[in-house]
Amino acid sequence: MPRWHDRRVTNDERGPGVLVLAATPIGRVADAPPRLSEELAGADVVAAEDTRRLKRLTSDLGVTVTGRVVSYFEGNESARTPVLLEALLDGKRVLLVTDAGMPSVSDPGYRLVAAAVEAGVPVTAVPGPSAVLTALAVSGLPVDRFCFEGFLPRKQGERGRRLASLAGEERTMVFFEAPHRTETALRAMAEAWGEDRAAAVCRELTKTHEEVRRGPLGELVAWAAEGVRGEVTIVVQGADGGPSVASDETSLRDAVREREDRGMNRKDAIVEVAKLAGVPKREVYNLVHGA
Repeated sequence: MPRWHDRRVTNDERGPGVLVLAATPIGRVADAPPRLSEELAGADVVAAEDTRRLKRLTSDLGVTVTGRVVSYFEGNESARTPVLLEALLDGKRVLLVTDAGMPSVSDPGYRLVAAAVEAGVPVTAVPGPSAVLTALAVSGLPVDRFCFEGFLPRKQGERGRRLASLAGEERTMVFFEAPHRTETALRAMAEAWGEDRAAAVCRELTKTHEEVRRGPLGELVAWAAEGVRGEVTIVVQGADGGPSVASDETSLRDAVREREDRGMNRKDAIVEVAKLAGVPKREVYNLVHGA
């Protein structure tokens, strides 16, 4: 039986097994935590988001997997979870790995973790690379308080509502985004929070072509318009806690009218109110003009 070093949870005695969530490199294979090789070699079952990537990873690490390998991805997560839970209840050590980073963080894993916890199965982790923390650390933005928002909705309306709900968020925010949607996401953020909001786009973290672009959202939109490649993580500074405007229709209309009464032209009033309320300019324009 393999010896497991520095483990808090074991399954030497039969009973419930152990679910191990293992972080995998987000770029360079040399960043793999040392324990990853041990867990891959000794697990009874290895559940992988992509079995082909797992094969490449184990080849690079020089590890031979002796346990059963099964796929575990978004398309079969619901069906595969009961099967893996059965193995855990049978005393098996199940190792879960995704394509990069920590399982269950915008990757498959949450369903299995929740099922294991509910069934009283121990859950532990092999800590390691994380795109969220890496991007946050190199962004140059405040790191004392932050929140992870995952991927934004693809549909424009849902995306706008999500961003509007974050208008008053004072913590630094971290997002994942697909390269072909990066410009759209940055543009929506600029419209919701203002073009001057500080942000950083982290591309291909830890890889050969790593790039971190820092600047106000407006400038990053222009940069992204030229095309973005690779894995993308976006970090955005939180709201400054200054004056704000409620986003209900009556408050928006009243706020524009108040600024017009003070001598501000309507266009500028709409832009300012939209920024303070954290809603798209078009929404305020339509309310004011009765569209």
